[in-house]
Amino acid sequence: MSEFHSEISKLSPAPLWQFFDKICSIPHPSKHEEALAQYIVSWAQEQGLDVRRDPTGNVFIKKPATPDMENKKGVVLQAHIDMVPQKNEDTQHDFTTDAIQPYVDGEWVTAKGTTLGADNGIGMASCLAVLASTDIKHGPIEVLLTIDEEAGMTGAFGLEAGWLEGDILLNTDSEQEGEVYMGCAGGIDGELTLTVEREAIPAGYTTRQLVLKGLKGGHSGCDIHTGRGNANKLLGRFLAGHAQELDLRLVEFRGGSLRNAIPREAFVTVALPAENEAKLAELFEFYTELLHAELGRVETDIVTFNQSAEAEEIFTVATQQRFIATLNALPNGVVRMSDDIEGVVETSLNVGVITTDADKVTVLCLIRSLIDSGRSQVESTLTSIAELAGANIAFSGAYPGWKPDADSEIMQVFRDLYENIYGHKPNIMVIHAGLECGLFKEPYPTMDMLSFGPTIKFPHSPDEKVEISTVALFWEQMVALLENIPAKA
Repeated sequence: MSEFHSEISKLSPAPLWQFFDKICSIPHPSKHEEALAQYIVSWAQEQGLDVRRDPTGNVFIKKPATPDMENKKGVVLQAHIDMVPQKNEDTQHDFTTDAIQPYVDGEWVTAKGTTLGADNGIGMASCLAVLASTDIKHGPIEVLLTIDEEAGMTGAFGLEAGWLEGDILLNTDSEQEGEVYMGCAGGIDGELTLTVEREAIPAGYTTRQLVLKGLKGGHSGCDIHTGRGNANKLLGRFLAGHAQELDLRLVEFRGGSLRNAIPREAFVTVALPAENEAKLAELFEFYTELLHAELGRVETDIVTFNQSAEAEEIFTVATQQRFIATLNALPNGVVRMSDDIEGVVETSLNVGVITTDADKVTVLCLIRSLIDSGRSQVESTLTSIAELAGANIAFSGAYPGWKPDADSEIMQVFRDLYENIYGHKPNIMVIHAGLECGLFKEPYPTMDMLSFGPTIKFPHSPDEKVEISTVALFWEQMVALLENIPAKA
């Protein structure tokens, strides 16, 4: 590692941060991570490591055991290559061509106006740093770097039996130091489509665009219980309350950008009688104040705009009524908390992305649940709403949860090491997010797994940041764990 492009390369532990610095310099949003994958392959070849790729595009790298460690169980270090591409509205950034610009902000590392990609770039950097090390004691090591985790877990779905030899898998995609994960939620995408019929804007109408932005957004699993506002639902609520009163006629609704990120911004273009413009401004201002009163402790930067717009056609009254009622009726957020694991969400729904085309409106949701029956219940709810609305509903991309293993040997090793180092036990958790471990269990059912990582706040949003001190702790735990892997039976 000789080329650094930011100040983070000077942080400690140096090998990890230097790899992460390089990762930030190579664009790698979901479905566009090939350049970074190629860099990693070339680097591994230069190091004389055994590197290969499967038909899906996943990267596999092997490193032999260090002297006197050959009898240890084989370990697979695992991370995903892609990152979530989210930016602020006023940030000029093309994730397919532009480097992420990380910088140190006090005790944290964050990025200028975009997601940082610490999810899962820090974990990936740790895997590469282990491969590059000459002083870490370890048994046989394999590194598995999967593609397209954030947009569909394509790499994990494509992983086949026979590619991995290890007995233990260490997933690095967790986001709270002091917590180690032994289970996760499964999920499925739901796409609801309403046919749109249009007509000309009546004479005497004017066109306005209502904008809601400045929300925190965040991860639709890890942050779904925090009470953050969903911009799609909040603008839908305003329409449900005032469209008829103001004689608003819809032109377009768009909001959110990823099904697995809580929407931070939404935009609705409407036409209305010119004489109602002042009333619209008054009611939208009142609604903004209402949102500050309701959500202000969580959402501290809510901003709204009522600005001019242009349009030629509007939804018919029947189409508009169906859409507004549907959006207002869609459940969102926590559906049920777990009875088995205190403080953990069992089932949730995120109304993630709404787009408008000439002839249809599409609403993309993500259902998560620790149990299959919880997921099925929400699928049934969405199906019923679609039936009542005369809309189409399609489900796709289902992935399983990761069932906790109470007898996990590697979890016992991690827990004991953690307590020996820090004087207290880690919190053993189940996460309400999709980790790839659940999918790995199908081709490798006997593999012992856990997931851990540093503290990352606001993943999947431009506010994403990673706590510097916890990266050092994460690395310390990684090194200690590799040096204490159990021997083969």
